[in-house]
Amino acid sequence: MNGPGIQLTLAPELRLFAPPSRRAERVPTATDGSSSLGHVVESAGVPLTEVGRLLVDGREVPVSYVPRAGQDVEVLGVERPQQIEGAPLRFLLDVHLGTLARRLRLLGVDTAYENEDIGDPALAARSAAEQRVLLSRDRGLLRRRELFAGAYVYSDNPDEQLRDVLGRFAPALTPWTRCTACNGPLHEADKDSVGDRLEGGTQRSYDVFAQCTACERVYWRGAHHARLERIVSEAVEEFGGVATP
Repeated sequence: MNGPGIQLTLAPELRLFAPPSRRAERVPTATDGSSSLGHVVESAGVPLTEVGRLLVDGREVPVSYVPRAGQDVEVLGVERPQQIEGAPLRFLLDVHLGTLARRLRLLGVDTAYENEDIGDPALAARSAAEQRVLLSRDRGLLRRRELFAGAYVYSDNPDEQLRDVLGRFAPALTPWTRCTACNGPLHEADKDSVGDRLEGGTQRSYDVFAQCTACERVYWRGAHHARLERIVSEAVEEFGGVATP
């Protein structure tokens, strides 16, 4: 771009997307005189899914605004909790976020996830068809126009990922109500009804069970339950919900 020059300032939380040389305040930025501000921001490396308000000389403008020479542009991050309009809040995660998917399901959050990489076009199409917020660490995927909505996952640590998503979207938490394997709803099950799916030791040691209504997987409070309870109790304490399984 070698047209009208503007001064571009990214919010501190957005500067990680830009090259190090462009992370200061009021970075001189050339435009072509016809591209929208949304295009300029994306050219700076920032996915529009991460952008909240755009201010030009202190006045809020839409992403379609075409900046003029000498203007000061400030790019703010999304406000938290972020409101998603047009559909109930539910998520779609790409293939690299399997642990996050299971933890969201553990908390009762409607979370779709593919164990295999189905490709960016298919993910974007599913986001649009099912009106799901696509969560990803792939900036290119989040720039696809057909997405219903999207969000960048800022950390590669599952604990931090979960806190980020819960803090950003504030989904209702209903722990222990979804299958962590397929996202289907769980219902209480008695030992007799699921006995043919249990090993002998499990039958003798446990009396409380739940079963997925979709894939029929059976759950009980086994060896990993204490770790799962910790994840649930910490999330509920910080973000609200009902912790009782």
